[in-house]
Amino acid sequence: MRKEIVDTRVPQIIILYWIIKIASTTLGETGADMFSMTFQFGYAATIMIFMTIFLLFFAIKLSLKRYEPITYWLTFTATAIAGTAISDFIDRTLELGYSVGSLILVSLLGIVLYVWHKKDRSLSVEKIYTTSSEVYYWIAFLIANTLGTAAGDFLADDLNIGFVQSATLISLVLISLVVMNYYTKISKVFLFWLAFVLTRPFGATFGDLLTKPIDHGGLNLGTVGASSFFMTVLVIALFLEINYEKINHYRKKIFYR
Repeated sequence: MRKEIVDTRVPQIIILYWIIKIASTTLGETGADMFSMTFQFGYAATIMIFMTIFLLFFAIKLSLKRYEPITYWLTFTATAIAGTAISDFIDRTLELGYSVGSLILVSLLGIVLYVWHKKDRSLSVEKIYTTSSEVYYWIAFLIANTLGTAAGDFLADDLNIGFVQSATLISLVLISLVVMNYYTKISKVFLFWLAFVLTRPFGATFGDLLTKPIDHGGLNLGTVGASSFFMTVLVIALFLEINYEKINHYRKKIFYR
């Protein structure tokens, strides 16, 4: 048991993981919009910038061969920002639309998960011990983050549901997945991947809710302000994760002494 904890290259899936992920994915939405639209870099340049950053952190992450929180979440956040820009590039620059883009991304994710499972006989996201498994892990995460953005924009824009309604709908589905995780025998790995994809459109729609103009159903807080806010949330949550064992130790001393 001790060896698993030492050697695994990825974090445990606990509530703090999901808090950091949602903050990171929401930052991905606002951050990509900030670079592509507010700073007028465009989608292609934003993709190139953050894919380069992702590949840099990815190489560092692989070389560590263990879980190191800051490097892991920097890599993850780069996939979130790159994924948002890729989704927008597919929809707006290539003019394929969010529905077609989502179908393409679902197919790509399915292929990656199939190949990964065929090789490792597992899709566990808590027990990654080899470089090849971690490569599949991060490719799947990049595609899933891109898919989540496309799915969220499809709900909010193509179906004209709106940002608040989309976020509410996805929240209800996520709550249902939590209930199924604890009270059904449905595969936890399957439920994880559903939740992983759906927390991305939740972050995307929540990010849009904060940044879009009021006449478009948003709160008009701007991409810079929203990105700064979620960067702060991400840093605080990451600090809590890094010091999770110490905090848990002191909590037990206070409540059980």
